Amino acid sequence: MKLISIFLILFMHVSSANGEELQALDAYHIYNSDGERTDYASLFNTAEVADIVLFGELHNNPVTHWIRQTLVQDLAADTTRALAVGLEMFESDQQVILDEFLSGMIMERSFEQQVRLWGNYTTDYRPMVRFLKGKEIPVIATNIPRRYANAVYHNGMEALENAAEKIRDWFAPLPITVDLTLPGYAGILEAAQGHGGDNLPISQAVKDATMAHFTMQYMRENPESRFFHLHGSYHSNNYEGIYWYLRYYGAESEIMTVATVETDDLENFDPTEAPKADFLIVIPSSMIKTH
Repeated sequence: MKLISIFLILFMHVSSANGEELQALDAYHIYNSDGERTDYASLFNTAEVADIVLFGELHNNPVTHWIRQTLVQDLAADTTRALAVGLEMFESDQQVILDEFLSGMIMERSFEQQVRLWGNYTTDYRPMVRFLKGKEIPVIATNIPRRYANAVYHNGMEALENAAEKIRDWFAPLPITVDLTLPGYAGILEAAQGHGGDNLPISQAVKDATMAHFTMQYMRENPESRFFHLHGSYHSNNYEGIYWYLRYYGAESEIMTVATVETDDLENFDPTEAPKADFLIVIPSSMIKTH
């Protein structure tokens, strides 16, 4: 197993221009669910025995991408169990194009021209997709097509209920239950301060439900596999979002969650004030952003 040290030493015992010794800088800390400092080895060992890993990242943070890339590579190296990867970054109606690229039917350039890529795909996600393709690891486009999430935002759940049958395979089965009392969804309404209306958390919930649905669908068809799902941390923080829907849909699997946050004071960070997860990755807010 390729381990990452819990500390990335950027500067160590380096003299500044005025002769003062600079301090070593930590790129991240990891905490377990008890709020205790831990390390990558513990994170990996837990992921290795989990059925589903819900990895919540910060989309523009290079440290998050580095840890995630390493974890996926280490899980792929465990040949005792097949691995599949689900990505929020691809929408369910793009699965056929994704499969064509992964199988070698179409070239990478054609694939990237045909799908709706995130702005930071080239730097942050292309390396992982190339790795998965090279290892012949299935990649699942789990997100609801954004046009349908937007339709829910503007017109409520009726937008999906009135959808044609031929497109209903692209999102979670109807009816989609939404519990607006869950703190995560209630917090969206509070943070919006009336902007966006009641449909704002519902449009978020249909994304969570759809990502959970496609995760469950793969696991039911491949019960011996391990499923790694990558998404924004807010989609599974506090065991809500995707995690909540997995349990709602009847998942009895061992599910591990990872949350990621930034802090202005890494050394004095209080994990009790952060989102709850099995593992919490804490990164300095001064870390450079990828976009």
